[in-house]
Amino acid sequence: MGIDFNPDFTIARLSPLIKARKVSPLELTRWILGRIELLQPELNAFITVTSRRALRQARKAQEEIASGAYRGPLHGIPVGLKDLIHVRGVPTTAGSKILRGFVPRENATVVDRLERAGAVLVGKTNLHEFAYGPTNVNPHYGPVRNPWDRSRMSGGSSGGSAAAVVSGMALAALGTDTGGSIRIPAALCGCVGLKPTYGRVSLQGIIPLASSLDHVGPLCRCVEDAALVLEQIAGADSRDPFSHGMRGEPFSHDLHKGLRRLRIGIPRQYFFDRVDRDVKRRVLDAIALLERGGAEVREIDLHRTRMTAALAGDITRAEALLYHWRWLQTRARDYGADVRSRLEGHGTVSALRYLQAQAERLSYAQDFEAALRSVHALAMPTVPVAAPRIGDTEVRTGRSREDARLALLRMTRPADLTGQPAVSVPCGFSSDGLPCGLQLIGRTNDEKTLLRIAYAFEERTPWQGQIPPQPGA
Repeated sequence: MGIDFNPDFTIARLSPLIKARKVSPLELTRWILGRIELLQPELNAFITVTSRRALRQARKAQEEIASGAYRGPLHGIPVGLKDLIHVRGVPTTAGSKILRGFVPRENATVVDRLERAGAVLVGKTNLHEFAYGPTNVNPHYGPVRNPWDRSRMSGGSSGGSAAAVVSGMALAALGTDTGGSIRIPAALCGCVGLKPTYGRVSLQGIIPLASSLDHVGPLCRCVEDAALVLEQIAGADSRDPFSHGMRGEPFSHDLHKGLRRLRIGIPRQYFFDRVDRDVKRRVLDAIALLERGGAEVREIDLHRTRMTAALAGDITRAEALLYHWRWLQTRARDYGADVRSRLEGHGTVSALRYLQAQAERLSYAQDFEAALRSVHALAMPTVPVAAPRIGDTEVRTGRSREDARLALLRMTRPADLTGQPAVSVPCGFSSDGLPCGLQLIGRTNDEKTLLRIAYAFEERTPWQGQIPPQPGA
């Protein structure tokens, strides 16, 4: 066995070689750990690196495959996990000072499923403290830096997962998405980020931000990889009453069917307002490419979307307070300033306002679902700007200025409120050489069609194969 590994390798490319014993899981894992050793000081993508565990798992995978006990496409594949996902015997900090030293006794359901698939855990990735922010500027563990420009944000809160995948420190990583925390870093760092339908993947064993909005999903180098990971982690779980769906659903099987007879909607309202010129141009070019590829593109109305920021804010604040209440009474000074300020402002959300927000959310979700009956997916920017600089509190779009945090969340929050699946795929670069993201939102429980559209777009563009500048380049 022997191969020259590269940062642009994908699971889809490597897994057949691993199955055929042309690639060694142990050699691959050693190469990945070498990448982490090289790049972690620059990018700060990990909080904990599990080298010994990874080598032990890779050796076991290699022995199993050699004996003919191949488990599937994730067998021997090195992956990362956002550091609010419980792994038995491995610290889980949630990017916080409060949970520093906490070691779970049980795996999250997604970890059990990845381990049964034979995946190799290389580490726990850095995140915005308690996943409560889109910048991934962490006061306790430092910021995750964008692989394309170390002075730029990775986006959050799953920024460590995105940076690890894009820079070749993991072939896939799991993140969570409450207001956009998978799709935002995927767009800013230039990878694929998939938020499945609410409940499609179990949240058991994952530290919550807002339980009725939280989702967990993969960040990967390509759409096929995202589908392969979702196949292993999705499905009902008796320990999560809100989870649903069958295990082992073949999300990757329809990827090659193309765009014929598919309809894609372009929202007339909200999603193209206050968008950076470079980002807007790249997204419109992407939509035109989908149309040339055979999709029917039509404009649709999505009224009331402007209300989603306030709804998501009220629901998130109230549900986050439920989890954090005890620590706010005893350890408030151990929170970072930005997270503490949002948590301490939660008293302004009354029980009545929370219930009203949930009712308004349901009404909006029904309108959103109705709009999707005429199309198979919606297309729009993932975020309105390319990656801001670390420390920027405002971003500029044209002549207008906007709070950086609110700008990053503006396009992604609606799909968390409605629970529909959404994916961000790379669609080009800004004039500053920073990635731009195309967001596609699909029908409830129809990840297959959503991924089919994303794959068809990816196959017609060169963006998936792009890698950031390498050290010493």
